[in-house]
Amino acid sequence: MKLLFLSSYAHLVLERSTSRVSGGAELQVALLARELARRGVEVVIVGGDTGQQDGVVIEGVKIRSGGQFHSGNPVAMLAAIPRVFSVIREERPDWVFLLGWTAWMAIVVAIRAALGYRAGFICGLDSELTGDFRRENPVRGGLFEWGVAQCDLRYAMTEHQRALFAKRGWSCGMYRNLILPRAFEPAAAKTVDFLWVSRCQPVKRPHLFLDLVETLPGSSFEMVCPREDVNLWESVAKRAATLSNLRFIEKVPYHEIQSRYDAARVFLNTSEWEGWPNSFIQAGLGRTALLSLAVNPDGIFERFGLGLYAAGDFEKLKADARSMMADEAVLEGMQAGCARFVAEMHDNAKETEAFLKGLDGGSSESKRRLE
Repeated sequence: MKLLFLSSYAHLVLERSTSRVSGGAELQVALLARELARRGVEVVIVGGDTGQQDGVVIEGVKIRSGGQFHSGNPVAMLAAIPRVFSVIREERPDWVFLLGWTAWMAIVVAIRAALGYRAGFICGLDSELTGDFRRENPVRGGLFEWGVAQCDLRYAMTEHQRALFAKRGWSCGMYRNLILPRAFEPAAAKTVDFLWVSRCQPVKRPHLFLDLVETLPGSSFEMVCPREDVNLWESVAKRAATLSNLRFIEKVPYHEIQSRYDAARVFLNTSEWEGWPNSFIQAGLGRTALLSLAVNPDGIFERFGLGLYAAGDFEKLKADARSMMADEAVLEGMQAGCARFVAEMHDNAKETEAFLKGLDGGSSESKRRLE
């Protein structure tokens, strides 16, 4: 069996020599591709052109260049279709998968008959299933939803997403996020009170984090904020430079980022919505408590006691932040709960098997080939 993932920067996760960074969706594609390759599945990642060597194999995963399909520019996307078509035709995969919203979902579905593969979708964010993306981006969102409706196999990452798929009348399999394995042991001391890590996008609401920094001048903060929305990033960077209790970092490579979680007492999420944040897993690996404004996938805050959830109330978030710093024993209990959450809910071998089981159910032909 051969799988091909179309993912803008997933190959950067495997290229340990690079200092470039990307987001959680690309991280998950890379981790899944690597685990599948270790099980003897032939895997290809078609990434955006970042100067990578076309056809190089890294950790068992073949890397191809798909041109500028990832740029977000409609003209560039259309211009990249012949390149992507050509690569898929050369590779002859059984499945082509995408993780997260993109108008490429419709293109992948539209050309599958000509190239003889099956198309799969992995949900990254709840908004991909609630219609929010389509309402904000009518054309691209409409193409995306048509592609999801027409594809051969879908995966949820949370029970809530599975319910959203069912509400739309779409069947799905399920597996949970994989873990980026540790490359080093954690440092003994925690030196930062609050950590924020995310690409600079409006949905991540980075200025709310800066509001909290201003509210708690006696606490230490660190912000890792790779540039994406340029205007937003410049406004965040300018404001961050005025805050003496904040260390602002533009980017940290994947293979180094865990050290930032290890050093933090609390990881803070200010996003409007997420799916299942990779950052929550990395916080658990670092034995770091969670503080979330609006994200609580599958009720993990109540189930594991891993931190505090403000249910969208920023005033409560500020009060929660103060209370977490006020009682070291309670905070240590939350940190232990976050570590337990990862230990109980995330296992790369188990989740990779769940993904493969979904392929079995999605295609009897794939099942025969696996056997």
